[in-house]
Amino acid sequence: MTKIVVFLKLLVLALCSLVLVPLQLLAMRFGWNIVHHLPVLFHRILLKLFHVRVIEKGTPPGDAPTLVVANHVSWLDIPVIGSVHPLSFIAKSEIEGWPVVGLLAKLQRSVFIDRQRRRATAEVNDALAHRLVKGEVIVLFAEGTTSDGNRLLPFRSSLVGAAQTTLMHDSVEQVFLQPLAISYTRRNGLPITRRDRPFIAWYGDMDLAPHLALFVEGHAIDVVVTWGEPIPFNGKRKEATLAAERAVRRALKAA
Repeated sequence: MTKIVVFLKLLVLALCSLVLVPLQLLAMRFGWNIVHHLPVLFHRILLKLFHVRVIEKGTPPGDAPTLVVANHVSWLDIPVIGSVHPLSFIAKSEIEGWPVVGLLAKLQRSVFIDRQRRRATAEVNDALAHRLVKGEVIVLFAEGTTSDGNRLLPFRSSLVGAAQTTLMHDSVEQVFLQPLAISYTRRNGLPITRRDRPFIAWYGDMDLAPHLALFVEGHAIDVVVTWGEPIPFNGKRKEATLAAERAVRRALKAA
């Protein structure tokens, strides 16, 4: 892709942002229903401009309180998942202060957690439970970090406690964990191999800038997003988390 084409695409994205960002801020301020749908539109425009095709399988969450439990490969996971369903994310507190990315996370109505504070998990679980009771869908990247995409890291159960807190509300009869598998399958029309992973996966101490530079060059990427069957939460965090991990592992293998 030539530099002028990249520039034009970034210009289109910037113009869309000038419309959508203030509108989202107003929607958040006044509680308009479009607050859930404007991020979906933004992510779809972003992915369309830069040739990312999302193939969705399975059924997304319904009206019941649902905590989505997903694997995590790249920063690109955010627009990929955000393009298929209205939802919010659980993010580490450092992201809140990042330029551009922090603003976008806030506009997505993400829940930030400070991992250095002992009480942070309990406070976040309370905040998440409040959102789940209202019928919002929250995504937890249960590995706790990004991976290289070649393997699935063990899922952590601490924030699944939000489902347990939700069950304490009188108005809630059932809470679900719904597995979500994200698998990047093709790059420039060819199956992705281990050699291609560093161009997509963002993990460890890798710099973000090179990934963003590759992304705006517009290399076509296919990603499969697979919704698993919702798992009724029975109050046992570790058991439910392990069941979700196994479901994601099966879906990744199939993809």
